[in-house]
Amino acid sequence: MKHVIITLGLLALVGCKDGKNEETNTTTEAAKPSVEATNEQNNDHSDEVSNVYQNAWTNEIVMNNGNKWQADAPTNEGVQKMQNTIQSQITNTLDAYHKLAEQLNDDKNNVVKNCTMQGASHDNLHIWLLPLMDKIEALSETKTVEDAAKIKQSIKENINGYNTYFK
Repeated sequence: MKHVIITLGLLALVGCKDGKNEETNTTTEAAKPSVEATNEQNNDHSDEVSNVYQNAWTNEIVMNNGNKWQADAPTNEGVQKMQNTIQSQITNTLDAYHKLAEQLNDDKNNVVKNCTMQGASHDNLHIWLLPLMDKIEALSETKTVEDAAKIKQSIKENINGYNTYFK
């Protein structure tokens, strides 16, 4: 009887960790992805890849009653550093593009780390920043110079778009 209580206690403990394992009883058949699900995932991946070439975030971001949002000094300085980085680094090889991505990622991390913005201006900053983060990651993982050049151009447009919405 003591073993049954201990076993049930362990099962309850393992099954209730922060609600992360709510559906632990899946059958082998349910765990296998269907052909439709696999195709849908591939389409989603294609959408993600094509999104790094676009600036759809401009459809979501809003002005502050027709004016630019007030950004904090660390964010403005960090974005200025990203603008300087993308303008100054020569990218004629895949390795150079990957180094650019690494530097932009460091610059972006400093913006995130030092940002003190709050409220609506901060929310709009995230609308601008999240696609940029995806693009920087895509640049770091790109496999061709042609792809990297397209992503770099999209990153440049994204970074320079900051000045349209923030002061």
